[in-house]
Amino acid sequence: MADAQARDEVVRFTSDLIRIDTTNRGGGDCRERPAAEYTAALLADAGVEPTLLERTPGRTNVVARIEGTDPSADALLVHGHLDVVPAEAADWSVHPFSGEVRDDVVWGRGAVDMKNMDAMILAVVRAWARQGVRPRRDLVLAFTADEEASAEDGSGFLADRHAGLFEGCTEAIGESGAFTFHDGAGHEIYPIAAGERGTGWLKLTARGRAGHGSKVNRDNAVTRLAAAVTRIGTHEWPPRLTPTVRAALTELAALYGIEPDLDNVDGLLKKLGPAASLVEATVRNSANPTMLNAGYKINVIPGEAVAYVDGRYLPGGEDEFTTTLDRLTGPDVDWEFEHREVALQAPLDTPLYARMRAAVEEFAPEGHVVPYCMSGGTDAKQFSRLGITGYGFAPLRLPVGFDHQAMFHGVDERVPAQALRFGVRVLDRFLRTA
Repeated sequence: MADAQARDEVVRFTSDLIRIDTTNRGGGDCRERPAAEYTAALLADAGVEPTLLERTPGRTNVVARIEGTDPSADALLVHGHLDVVPAEAADWSVHPFSGEVRDDVVWGRGAVDMKNMDAMILAVVRAWARQGVRPRRDLVLAFTADEEASAEDGSGFLADRHAGLFEGCTEAIGESGAFTFHDGAGHEIYPIAAGERGTGWLKLTARGRAGHGSKVNRDNAVTRLAAAVTRIGTHEWPPRLTPTVRAALTELAALYGIEPDLDNVDGLLKKLGPAASLVEATVRNSANPTMLNAGYKINVIPGEAVAYVDGRYLPGGEDEFTTTLDRLTGPDVDWEFEHREVALQAPLDTPLYARMRAAVEEFAPEGHVVPYCMSGGTDAKQFSRLGITGYGFAPLRLPVGFDHQAMFHGVDERVPAQALRFGVRVLDRFLRTA
């Protein structure tokens, strides 16, 4: 059992890590090294030997291995990222890098995404060192750089260049899972991630005839691009149920005593009420236009116009995604992948998933654990290159009214200290027997 010191340290470590500004603005504009050195020092103090690795100076990753008691067991990867998305201090109630603890709530960028999980891992490992605990299987700990951008300096670099550090790892746990979702009807739901949609960030380019803004121009690149963007943004993607989403809908329907009509997915979602938000983004592919760039003067028709689209596709849905984009962009607009990563699907009938469920239910016996698929992506995509099956399991018990999903990349990101204390107990229970 995680001791009182671990329950105190998880709050302090979360606050300390938030105060280390690891803002990732993309394009290599980030420096995780101070947070990596802080993490490595805490591991070393617990007798765990850390390795610091960089592809680019300052973009530091930390990897360590804890030897298990069963040498025949496969290893488990436990990972969290050290970088965070930008935060504009003027928009916040507290400074986003203050790590302030106010009314037993830790405030700041990274409180839920995901320095809280980094702190939980560190608190558990240090508690084990005090208690002389060893896990059943080898644990490989990875604290990564660059997750909030391309992961090229983080998990991608580790998977491609340092695969030997993950020898024997067959499964992994990472961010975004086992948090409390309150449905407004008195139920506590704990979704555990067992899949991720694939990432298809797109660049669209339309070309035409440049000219004076006052002249007739039927080869206007801006017009062509705008038409394609409108088609993409208004397209209705058909439902496609993966095994994880099918299981999620079935279990949620059972919770509410609803017939699980999987042939009418949109109708079923309406009957699930607020709980539908756990799955509605993952019953189909999606493509959302996000950026436009064209022209340099109001009276000049440019010869080229560019747009960017955030595309996501389900496991098994990439062919449909690309075929649909070919049709929606039409003959006058070219498109290419700006960034592309695989979709993931993890099995539910495994001892690991059962142990995650049991660990949550031990400390939240009234909770309802369900599987879900993440609408976005995590470092699990890069680690999958090594044949590692990833799950989202970063446990938090949250109060009614706390919107966990809104905290991700949101203003006034924060996490209750009591949620961290719950998380460190659940993680400790799970990792001892995983």
